[in-house]
Amino acid sequence: MTTPLAVFWFRRDLRLHDNAGLAQALASGHAVLPVFIFDSNILSGLPQDDARVTFIFDTLQALRTQLERDHGSSLALYHGKPLEVFERILHSYPVAAVYTNHDYEPYARERDDALRQWLKTQSVTFHSFKDQVVFEKREVVKEDGDPYVVYTPYMRKWRSMLSQIALTVYPSAERLSGLVKQLSCSNLTLADIGFVRAAITVPPYQLGIGILEYYAADRDFPARQGTSQLSPHLRFGTVSIRQIVQQTLEISDSFCNELIWREFFSQILWHFPQTVHKSFKPQYDRIQWRNDATEFQRWCEGTTGYPLVDAGMRQLNATGLMHNRIRMVTASFLCKHLLIDWRWGEAYFARKLLDYDLASNVGNWQWVGGCGVDAAPYFRIFNPTTQIEKFDQQFDYIQTWVHDWHTLSYPAPMVDHAAARTRCLHAYREAVS
Repeated sequence: MTTPLAVFWFRRDLRLHDNAGLAQALASGHAVLPVFIFDSNILSGLPQDDARVTFIFDTLQALRTQLERDHGSSLALYHGKPLEVFERILHSYPVAAVYTNHDYEPYARERDDALRQWLKTQSVTFHSFKDQVVFEKREVVKEDGDPYVVYTPYMRKWRSMLSQIALTVYPSAERLSGLVKQLSCSNLTLADIGFVRAAITVPPYQLGIGILEYYAADRDFPARQGTSQLSPHLRFGTVSIRQIVQQTLEISDSFCNELIWREFFSQILWHFPQTVHKSFKPQYDRIQWRNDATEFQRWCEGTTGYPLVDAGMRQLNATGLMHNRIRMVTASFLCKHLLIDWRWGEAYFARKLLDYDLASNVGNWQWVGGCGVDAAPYFRIFNPTTQIEKFDQQFDYIQTWVHDWHTLSYPAPMVDHAAARTRCLHAYREAVS
């Protein structure tokens, strides 16, 4: 092959429809080679049976099959460090340009900057586009240009700006005739990248009228089928955020607000990348955490003696999922009842959650810990017993996951709520005073 082509690099956008970067690549005038890189920098340290890797792999194989069947093309899969992989690609193909979609995480920004600079030395242009959010970076800011660090005014500005634009649906699916044809592309197996098939699977999302109409009323009750299971699909881009916003905007303000929270945390991470490891409010890094490893292990296993906390952790370990209300309860218990650093919990959720997203995970953990943007005040400490009375009164959720509840083998509470609350308030006051 001697005719210059464009590469489209799939990342957090694993779909052919309404894909901004793919549409731009297909409109470039070059035939387009689609690729995906199993980034060894990201995969290192993950368990061999990581369910998210299986989901990504299966999604890519489905895309590959669709492209071969319907368009006489394919999808090239690679494994390694991205810059080294692109060295291989440029050695094999006459590449004129690389197209992709923005990623806002600190590692991704450094990776893309390095690749952009290297490609420039090879006379290859690098083009990146907004795709995983409606508004990004500095698009929703205060009048003085500063970023919002409180959700409600951000949400109002976001909604105001949305009312003034038409959401673009990118015609990527209609342009697939522009893909490179009859090409034998690199393929991989799970074993090739050091993984095995996971027992846990990512469930399909459900975003019908029933879910949306009753979302506000049902969303806080973990035993109800009131959530959409959409978050893993947004995380890996198997759905378009633009189409989801269009679908939900006029039906459920409550659901749409959750989508805005996602974008709020995304822009916080972009403006304040140090919050991956440091509290947004620096004084909270002075907290004298107890960080008892044995107690942390009991929290991880769901053997704290508090059934709502244990139900959440056991659900997470068994399925990779946890209801949002229960995420707040379990996180608060770790930080405030046990005085264990929020970073420990954030890292555990990062290993387990099917929908793990760095911006949202860090943002929500710091929110619960009282140390982040628009955070719950440090003296707000969830009582895991009264949370049952409010949100699982019939114990349906607890009984689903805590089968030894009310048996002699179930542990007594590992800490007294009142004593833990007093200890927490003292530690926080000492740090912020």
